[in-house]
Amino acid sequence: MRKIALDIGTVRIGIATSDPMGIIASGYETFVRTKDYESDLKNIARLAEEKQADTFVLGLPLNMDGTEGEKVREIRAFADDLSKYTDKKIVFQDERLSTVSAEKALIESGMRREKRKKVVDKVAATIILQSYLNRY
Repeated sequence: MRKIALDIGTVRIGIATSDPMGIIASGYETFVRTKDYESDLKNIARLAEEKQADTFVLGLPLNMDGTEGEKVREIRAFADDLSKYTDKKIVFQDERLSTVSAEKALIESGMRREKRKKVVDKVAATIILQSYLNRY
């Protein structure tokens, strides 16, 4: 079944999905968070149903030395909250430097700054998901 990756930020959530065989990750969308946190969680949970996904892969922003900081605690809290709206499996994937890698790839492709801001989270989610898929 499909997997869905989330690159969770305070303003945007990058979303990527896998193919049905769980081999290839593709960027899906950049979700702009609203002021209604519960509604955001419901929309993300609904996406798993629509895409027939069985797993959420959440990027875990570990510190460079592998320790967990405040941002990791926020992601784990998000996962706990999301689990109240879905029965899908929720796993974590180390996302160190995923946004940096995404930004670098977009710059190398010649994409202008304004456009990069709109897609970098989706590309980072794709990197997170492909890293997860490569492990399994």
